[in-house]
This record gives sequence, C-alpha cells and structure tokens, in this order.
Amino acid sequence: MIVWVNGAFGAGKSTTARELIDLIPNSTLFDPEVIGGALAHLLPPKHLAEVGDFQDLPIWRRLVVDTAAAMLAELGGVLVVPMTLLRQEYRDEIFGGLASRRIPVRHVLLAPAETILRERIAGREIPPDLPDGEMRVTQWALDHIEPYRAALASWLTADAHTVDTSSLTPREAALRIAEGVRTGDVPVRDIVQTPEPTAETLAAGVLLFDEQDRVLLVDPTYKPGWEFPGGVVEPGEAPARAGVREVAEETGIRLTGVPRLLLADWERPDPPGYGGLRLLFDGGRLDLGERDRLLLPGPELRAWRFVTEDEAADLLPPVRYARLRWALRARERDTVLYLEAGTPVG
Repeated sequence: MIVWVNGAFGAGKSTTARELIDLIPNSTLFDPEVIGGALAHLLPPKHLAEVGDFQDLPIWRRLVVDTAAAMLAELGGVLVVPMTLLRQEYRDEIFGGLASRRIPVRHVLLAPAETILRERIAGREIPPDLPDGEMRVTQWALDHIEPYRAALASWLTADAHTVDTSSLTPREAALRIAEGVRTGDVPVRDIVQTPEPTAETLAAGVLLFDEQDRVLLVDPTYKPGWEFPGGVVEPGEAPARAGVREVAEETGIRLTGVPRLLLADWERPDPPGYGGLRLLFDGGRLDLGERDRLLLPGPELRAWRFVTEDEAADLLPPVRYARLRWALRARERDTVLYLEAGTPVG
C-alpha cells in the first residue's frame, strides 16, 4: 500500500511523512525528489532546460511508478510518499500506473490556511550550500500557491482525504493520518485498474459522431492523453462486441447492433509497449438524448468532446491521429482499410 502525502510546497509533507513512518508498522519513506535529482545527472542539460519542473518529464512520472513498485516488491509493507501533485493528469497517470500493478493508494492532503502556509514558506530553513538558495526556494514555493489554489478549487479536495494542519504539529498531523489509515477513514482511491500487457494486444475503438460529423474523443483517468472510446479485447471476446462493451463502460452509451469495421492497424512494438492489432469501428451518430447520457465525471473519464479532424490533430498522439484520418477516409468511401504502423498497405 502507498500513503501519498500531498500538499502545497511548504505544507510540511516531508516532516509529516518522517513522523508517519514511526507510526505505521512496516513502513518506508520514498521521496520522489530523489528521482528528479538522478535525472539531473542522467539527462542532457538541454533536455532538462526545456521543462520548468521534473514532473513535466514523462520519464520522471514513469520512474516514480516503477521505483515505488520495485520498493514494495523488495520491502513489502507500506510506502509513505511525500510529493506535491497539483496537475490532475499527472495524478491520474501516476496513480493509474500504480493501480495497474494492483498497488492501492491512500491519498492525503495537508491543507493549512494560506496565511499560515505563507508564514511557513517564509520561515523555511534553506541549506547553506545552495547557491541563491533562500531566494530561489522561497520564490519557487510562492509561485506554486496559485496552481495549488486552482487544484483545490477543481479536483484536489474531492480526491484526497484533507487534513487541516493550520494548528497541528507534524507529529499531530501524522497521528491523524495513521489513525485514518488504520480505521479506513482515509480511503483507497478508486481508479480503473488496467493490467500492464505482457504480449501483443488486440484493441477495439469505436468512433462516435455528432450531427456535424465531429468525432467523440475522451480523456481517460487511467492514462495520459486523449483517445477514442474503446479498449483491449478480452480473451474469447469478439472485437466488435468488445468495442460496444467499452463504450458502455466508459461513456454510459449503449449501442444497438454491431458497429461496422473501418480499419485494422498493426501497431509495431515500442518498448515498454508490445504493440498489436488495433481496430476502429463506426458507431454512428449520437442524438441529443444519447449525448446527454455521457458519463462525466466518472471512474473512467475526466473529459470528453466532439472535435473536427483538424482539432483532433492537436489532441491525439501522431499514431492515433493517423489512424483517425484513415478511418474517416474509409467511412467516406464505405470501405475497410488495412494499415501497418498508421500507413495503408495494399
């Protein structure tokens, strides 16, 4: 199990986490800041200069998941993770990666009043050997108060178990968290658990359209980036039926009949991915009543929108966009296309 201690920079996450490992039996501290420190030595300076925060690096997010899983496999017990997460898509990617490994996460938010938070930031001890340390660290924490405030207003308090630490010492905060974990008052965060593939997969996606022939894209909670409704075909399941099932599970829309196949695209292996066959089906147009039944928010979707082909280019990864373009051409021509790595063959 993981106890993720979230909060603004300067909220006291690290000191509370250190107290917490003394209170939760068989627990270990894992600070993802060490991943950022290692990347400073592993990645080219030019690459690092392109981002303002280690969290914006996909490799950082992936290594946080892989390292946490490896530590739990080695040590067992509970991992206490003090780390600020203010962007919901990063929370979803990291927690989703942990969930896919069947690692439950209990998400705690330390939330002192903003005036107290600013006082704590101003009074933080800065390592004396850090160049321009006091000014840089203090400004960094202050710059993140506004994103923290925005996260509080949009998703953070609804997702995490909040502990008001305005009048609590780190020890007192840790005692409350430990008791909440013990009693279950700090719940496990529900998130879709998609197992990591161990071989090539067969996946079925379904294109759904509005009255303007714009296509529906969804933003899943369990992985980064926009996608078509759909998912992996289960053993013994017909691909078209899998697409219909996934549409119902993700969006709440129940299609009648079997959707028409538009294309089959072979996706080459790209480690750590295994690739496989990707099918896209035509689910037809949704009327206004069906659109009103789209589930949001829900356990699987953070957002959805109907987009034109050009708008999709800014939302989909290149390989998915290529697949969409050719699926739309197949729909226009009333045909079926076979692709390899996004390119028609034959």
